[in-house]
Amino acid sequence: MTTTAPTYHVPVLLAASVDGLAVRPGGTYVDVTFGGGGHSREILRRLGPGGRLFGFDQDLDALANVPDDARFTFVRSNFRYLANWLHYYDVPVVDGILADLGVSSHHFDDPERGFSFRFDVPLDMRMNVRSGQTAVDVVNRYDEAALARIFTLYGELRVGRRLAAAIVRTRRERPVETVDDLVSIARPLLGRDREKKDMAKVFQALRIEVNHELDTLHELLDAAVGALRPGGRLVVLTYHSLEDRMVKNYVRAGNVDGKVEQDFFGNRLSPLRPVNSRVIVPDEAEQQANPRSRSAKLRIAERVKTADESEQ
Repeated sequence: MTTTAPTYHVPVLLAASVDGLAVRPGGTYVDVTFGGGGHSREILRRLGPGGRLFGFDQDLDALANVPDDARFTFVRSNFRYLANWLHYYDVPVVDGILADLGVSSHHFDDPERGFSFRFDVPLDMRMNVRSGQTAVDVVNRYDEAALARIFTLYGELRVGRRLAAAIVRTRRERPVETVDDLVSIARPLLGRDREKKDMAKVFQALRIEVNHELDTLHELLDAAVGALRPGGRLVVLTYHSLEDRMVKNYVRAGNVDGKVEQDFFGNRLSPLRPVNSRVIVPDEAEQQANPRSRSAKLRIAERVKTADESEQ
């Protein structure tokens, strides 16, 4: 089995997340965010000879981390196409799905990808370099209202509207093309005491828009319900409040809006039930060892039989 360069990504809440899958030796599992392969290797360690694991990743760089294991199948694709690929491989149901929604350390530390404000490079931020729109396209082509919505909604920035206006003013004179271009526009609008955190939110907002992250997560949650057998587990690691709210609502109500539907007798109709009553977060030791884990939240859900399935 191949090993992964330790700098690619340090898996967060590794034991807790794989424990949450309740791995059966002969089961079929999906790691929809393969990345550095840390979670996948732990799942493989717990699988028996008859087990099977699919790993999804749209980033070509992840190919270097694929394990040499006959039980593992790598799918170079966005996890929004989970249902299509399981159909392609003739897999009707799976026993567990794991999603670590964090951006890998590899992406933040690769100067060419434009995910971090530490490097002055072209604004890219694409998870899949084969896809079209980059962050340069967003900041130079979107109108002021659309930019304000992105920074306010996805970045949860109080200065979202002012930042959008400042970008539009700047691009009338010259295009906004590099990380430093954007940083120089945003910095005067951010409080000095929160500058680093708020700058990270600026970049987070653009990354979410470029990669359609929230739409993709919604599609994953829908697909997971369809793919999991009754009793199968869904394990999701989130890193910001927008993602976590969507996952929390879906586990609770079966939809991202959190609207609970009930039958005639008052029973919830959600296809999932929460396994952990409280959200799981990294302990102090893990946060010290891996500062990027500090915002992580782990939610575990189990697929339950719907009324239609119970009648079959």
